[in-house]
Amino acid sequence: MAHKLFPMAKWTPKHEAPEPLEGPVVATITGGTIVWFVLFLLQLPFYGWFDDHGHLWWLWTCLAGGGLGLIGVWYVRRRDAAIKRDAAPRPATAE
Repeated sequence: MAHKLFPMAKWTPKHEAPEPLEGPVVATITGGTIVWFVLFLLQLPFYGWFDDHGHLWWLWTCLAGGGLGLIGVWYVRRRDAAIKRDAAPRPATAE
């Protein structure tokens, strides 16, 4: 009866999810943010053309990508610091 109410249960995987991939997350997000800002700056001289052809959203998309990237850089740097803090050995306390 449950399969009629919830048809997606038929396709739900029955195995555990794999561990997340870890890599140079801070460098990746920083690089992506730089790319967004560079794209914005490269398009800025063509503001009039974009406006005339109805593609001005391309310019603002790049600026939004750069702005959100700054939030991402802040987030992943804090996350990386928290992971390193948690992995650091803790001194033994005298009891």
